[in-house]
Amino acid sequence: VMQGLFRNPLADPGLIGVSAGSSLGAVAVIVLGATILAPVTVLLGTLALPLAAFCGGLATTLMLYQVATRRGQTSVATMLLAGIALAALAMALTGILIFMADDRQLRDLTFWQLGSLGGATWAKIASVGPIIVLALAAMPFLARGLNALALGEATAGHLGIPVQRLKYTAIVGVSAAVGASVAVSGGIGFVGIVVPHLLRLLIGPDNRYLLPASALLGASLLLLADAVARTIVAPAELPIGIVTAIAGAPFFLWILLRKRGVVDL
Repeated sequence: VMQGLFRNPLADPGLIGVSAGSSLGAVAVIVLGATILAPVTVLLGTLALPLAAFCGGLATTLMLYQVATRRGQTSVATMLLAGIALAALAMALTGILIFMADDRQLRDLTFWQLGSLGGATWAKIASVGPIIVLALAAMPFLARGLNALALGEATAGHLGIPVQRLKYTAIVGVSAAVGASVAVSGGIGFVGIVVPHLLRLLIGPDNRYLLPASALLGASLLLLADAVARTIVAPAELPIGIVTAIAGAPFFLWILLRKRGVVDL
């Protein structure tokens, strides 16, 4: 969805800072939930963590979109640079919060930030499940608009697509899905950039098929990475983020080389 929104194949929640923003919101609740944010956590209960992650991801996405878009056109270079800057800022603020954490929180946060499904319980899944289901249910309705948006915002508008509503719906949906996912599993990178590219090579760029296929294949690859993480150094468990980074980073470099014409299919 983000690749269609920004009209750029390099757009990914992990690369442009959305995951970092979601992590900042979640870490704030984990570290400050018993002190400064105690009224919020008491009021929201189990929803406090996913809602904080959602707000962090939403704020990052909106700032990124405002910075990278000018006169209806999104600058790829500006998007990536702004994403790096926002991610660095979010990581710095997250570092301050981690510095304030106690020993128990620090151990949990260190493993959680690298990405893991080990802490996922049915209670957590029940709290974030409705958010993810609603976000995923909305994505197929965006497919036609994202297909038209690939031709440019002006052309999409002439075709009857409500461009502004489409953009904000996509931003809110992505932020909700990323925030809820980060709240349960932490930050797991490269899945969001590897899966759509693999599927574009197999089924083409039509978002009517690409969006549901990406959800299914992404979930399958995540389960495969989790299986590898649990068995490769058994009985210890390797964070999933390490596994996906080792597999995804070379693929990302291949994408960059291919875009420069160095690698040819």
